[in-house]
Amino acid sequence: MDLLHVLQTNILSIIMAIVVIILLWKYMGKQSSYGRLPPGPSPIPLLGNLLQMDLKRPDKSYMKLSKTYGSVFTVWLGSKPVVVISGYQAIKDAFVNQGEVFNGRANSAITLKLVNEHGVGLSNGQRWKTLRSFSLMSLKNLGKGCRSLEERVQEEAKSLVKAFSEYGDSTVNPKELLFHSIINLFWSIVFGRKFEYNDPEFQILYKPVYTYFDMLKSKMAMLYNISPRIVECFPGKHHELFKAIDKAKAYIREEADRRLKNLDTFNPQDYFDVFLVKMLEEKGQPETEFNYDNLFPCVWDLFAASTETQSSTLSHACLMMIKYPDIQEKVQKEIDEVIGSNRVPTVDDRHKMPYTDAVIHEIQRSMSLAPIAFPHQMTRDTTFHNYRIPKGTTVFPLLSSVLFDPKLFKNPDEFDPENFLDDNGVFKENNGFLVFGLGKRCCLGDEMGIPRTVLFLFFTSLLQRFTFRGTKPPEEIDASVVSYFHGRLARPYTCYVKLRTPNI
Repeated sequence: MDLLHVLQTNILSIIMAIVVIILLWKYMGKQSSYGRLPPGPSPIPLLGNLLQMDLKRPDKSYMKLSKTYGSVFTVWLGSKPVVVISGYQAIKDAFVNQGEVFNGRANSAITLKLVNEHGVGLSNGQRWKTLRSFSLMSLKNLGKGCRSLEERVQEEAKSLVKAFSEYGDSTVNPKELLFHSIINLFWSIVFGRKFEYNDPEFQILYKPVYTYFDMLKSKMAMLYNISPRIVECFPGKHHELFKAIDKAKAYIREEADRRLKNLDTFNPQDYFDVFLVKMLEEKGQPETEFNYDNLFPCVWDLFAASTETQSSTLSHACLMMIKYPDIQEKVQKEIDEVIGSNRVPTVDDRHKMPYTDAVIHEIQRSMSLAPIAFPHQMTRDTTFHNYRIPKGTTVFPLLSSVLFDPKLFKNPDEFDPENFLDDNGVFKENNGFLVFGLGKRCCLGDEMGIPRTVLFLFFTSLLQRFTFRGTKPPEEIDASVVSYFHGRLARPYTCYVKLRTPNI
């Protein structure tokens, strides 16, 4: 019996050793096929550098590695190499000077499941160029014959002020109201109408967007991206997300069919109308990108890319005003002097309010919602900084290496609006402000000025009417952000919102 046990143990050990040798051989063969990749830490077979990284804050690990290996280095996430590019000059060299080569999109298993490389944000090649150009042009033209972006934002800002005012002396969760308000704003931009928050139709896009970001914060997202087929066999948030997405896709198709029956092709009122007009114009072209396959993904891109980031930024902005009441007072003083209390803030006011503008920029910089920009992919083999990077290699732009660079900002590790002001208190643009990325793959909304318009008008509208106070003294307020793998979100909190009487 003992002899049999020994034999079984030895056979099992031999089999395991053979499996490890085969896997190692395949891994080394795969690794060698990548040629002269940039240097980096030595990977462990199969696991790569995963055990050497802070998986909750990989950007911190990459920052440390950049000090050892320079501005261009390689990490292995499992058996997959990723080239990380850090520092303003190297990021500019890659995504601006060699943008055509570096501007492919590397998609995760989750995003492939959701939109399958359709739409603007997650497509590649000619499809991406066509749909991005169309979206930029059509959204910029909103306002010619219909309400402008500014008017839509102002209208929603009024509704948001009203929603906050209903809380009186009770505490409120700003993020919840802000998320609802931003979603409603994009309903207006995309579909030309608004809803009450409890309206079933409003929930059709609210639920998938909310569930998507809720899932991204969980370990389930990481597991799904590693082994989607296995994870799909188990219960979890991913099934709730995919069910909500299917319902939203069906709604978009029904809405398109309904509108096409009576579409005024000469007077489109919103993004949806403009897309449908383009569908009709190119109906006979077999290679057109203006079809049902791209309609939902384009709508999804606008909602998913904007709602969470902007509501999270505004929620964090309110928290920073609670943490730094002296900064809140200075902003309100500037609002009182430039806007007053009797009219609605406008986009033109921003240029007359350098301190408020600097505060908003500093909130975005210090928060660094995307310390690592959405993964890029090499569109062809290239040589970069004397290293050969093959086609298909995933590339991470390390934006936090720029946003916290002491060479670019006075006090990068502190919350300080002076980072965007000169010695005379005049607002100062800074090349290091890369919160939206750099190059042709930068945030679509930023090219159209949507985030700047929304953040300024919402922020000034709220501080024009209210003073934000915490549930504890400022020095006890935790104003740090919550990190999840490649991103960050505003910390959840409750606060008091006091109606103010401006000193004019």
